[in-house]
Amino acid sequence: MAELAAPAVGDWDFPRGTASIELMTRFAAERGLPAEKLLAATTLSPDLLTDAGVQVDARQELAVVRALVELDGSDATALELGSRYRVTTFGIFGFACISSPTLRDAMLFALRYFDLSFAFCIPRVTLESDRLTLELDDTRVPADVARFLVLRDLAAIFTVMRDLLPEIALDDLSFRHPEAAVDAYVTTFGVRPRFDAEACRATLDPALLTLPLPQANDQTVALCAAQCEALVARRRERSGISQQVRERLVRLGGVDAGMDEIARQLTLSTRTLRRRLTEAGTSYRALVDEVRHTLAEELLDTGVLSVEDVAYRLGYAEASSFIYAFKRWTGMTPAAFARRFRAARQAPPGRSASAGSGSNR
Repeated sequence: MAELAAPAVGDWDFPRGTASIELMTRFAAERGLPAEKLLAATTLSPDLLTDAGVQVDARQELAVVRALVELDGSDATALELGSRYRVTTFGIFGFACISSPTLRDAMLFALRYFDLSFAFCIPRVTLESDRLTLELDDTRVPADVARFLVLRDLAAIFTVMRDLLPEIALDDLSFRHPEAAVDAYVTTFGVRPRFDAEACRATLDPALLTLPLPQANDQTVALCAAQCEALVARRRERSGISQQVRERLVRLGGVDAGMDEIARQLTLSTRTLRRRLTEAGTSYRALVDEVRHTLAEELLDTGVLSVEDVAYRLGYAEASSFIYAFKRWTGMTPAAFARRFRAARQAPPGRSASAGSGSNR
């Protein structure tokens, strides 16, 4: 078994454009869901969604996904949403893929510039003499949205592959989660999947790799590749400032030292730091919330600290302010979160605390 190529990134936390968020809000509105709730979960305004030059932090898109799951997190919704991601959704990145000479070339290009996608699950593509295998790794995706995003991402990948090569078909398909109503799966993928498998995995005929793509054009690919390279470089440069702020907030244990102090540590003016964070699609307040949220879950998960202790460690003057913030982040109180994780730790091996609930979420 040989890996076709390693993806450019190994985690979902890469900056991205707004096209996916715009698609999800439009999708929610079309289904009669309150789309405004999706955008309210972010720091973005509706005007920014139409600006192709705007870059956002991956956690902004994750917040939109969580809001959508809260409204309707069914498997059918995830699969239908994934099917809305067409090759044109990805702009110059998608145009490069569809202009590639063969499916192999398109897949190699997609893996090389994977951080121009909107995926959260990281693909691994392997090739054997009798099969081509696409496996999605969701181990780093937050558990509350992992199933939804596995289905969305795989449905999006398969939809784009059919845009590239209409005759493409899957030979086999499996998922790690328990069996569900299969009609939506068959409609999306054309095959009946297996459930409770060891991985989310799709297999295809390797002969598909060498088939010429209908819209192949060498000159177009070369032009698009140059533009993708420049776009990736700009995004990586901008996103660095978000990580630098995160690192300093983590060193402070989530205590908000103030934007002026963080700017001073970075040898920037406050105004410059604010502008650069805006260019990276985030804000100082959003990063403070993000770091506090992550640290709060880690501290509560130890089972040693009380809610009041965690609030104090994160710099809250009162526990009530922390409780309010935690409910805004997760939809539950810190005490309820801690109880859930205690139950999960005490559950028998191989069985989650929520097993048997019948939920598709």
